Amino acid sequence: MNESMYKYMKVGLIHFMAYPSTMKGEGPIVETVNKIALDDYFNAIEVTWMKDPEVRKEVKKILETSHMTVAYGAQPRLLTTGLNINDLNEEGRQKAVASLKEGIDEAYELGAGGLAFLSGKYEEATKEESFQALVKSTKELCAYAKSKGNLRIVLEVFDYDIDKKSIIGPVELAKRFAEEITKEYDNFGLMVDLSHLPLLRETAEQAILPIKDYLVHAHIGNAVVKDPSLEAYGDAHPRFGFPNSENDVPELVEFLKVLKDIGFLNTQNPPIVSFEVKPWGDEDPDLVIANAKRTLNEAWAQL
Repeated sequence: MNESMYKYMKVGLIHFMAYPSTMKGEGPIVETVNKIALDDYFNAIEVTWMKDPEVRKEVKKILETSHMTVAYGAQPRLLTTGLNINDLNEEGRQKAVASLKEGIDEAYELGAGGLAFLSGKYEEATKEESFQALVKSTKELCAYAKSKGNLRIVLEVFDYDIDKKSIIGPVELAKRFAEEITKEYDNFGLMVDLSHLPLLRETAEQAILPIKDYLVHAHIGNAVVKDPSLEAYGDAHPRFGFPNSENDVPELVEFLKVLKDIGFLNTQNPPIVSFEVKPWGDEDPDLVIANAKRTLNEAWAQL
């Protein structure tokens, strides 16, 4: 497309994926956030928990000074701790909810507009019970967020049977879930991730069209699914063009086209579209980020 992509979306980067040493809420958080904030290719950033309150203060100052749009990714709060938001054990479910409520507090502190999380593992025999537990937890999170301001709660759709094995999941269930929550709460939405489409065995149209009315956020990245023996198999978010991977410029063009056709990419209220890319092995994070930028530039030019 001839028009600038910045008219249609806020281009973001998921800080804790690009620099995975920060994923547990520790490590070189300030330095790496600062590096992203200095790069004017990005006008949005997604950050996660920061265990040190002083680090949060420094990061808040960087984000305010840089004039970036901020989102909070609470996925590491669950994935690095084994907590499950739809745990059928009530004590376990409450622990997960408590952690995400802490995340909501941090998101407000950092000036984020939304907090994203993922659903947990489930057993086929008790799938409906897990679904109801997820509904209960999500409503608690929406109510808590609403009591403090206008933070949006966002569920990211993950794979249901390959890697993360999250209940949400297939697009039909994602739609049912979003319908259930939005009956009661208007501060909820869904997120789709190009990286997860091959894991879900869904095309961009199949994954997006049924939930278009609930879509508020998108991620773009890559995955390897052809064979479990391959490097970066599963939900590892390798760079575009990674050996035996599924997504490159053509797939990104298709994804963006569907998002534009449904009006998600728009000039009135441009949404955040963030790269979710992660260095594999000893790859340099900054080269992986440069790869992502080139891929999006090429894809946008072909749109």
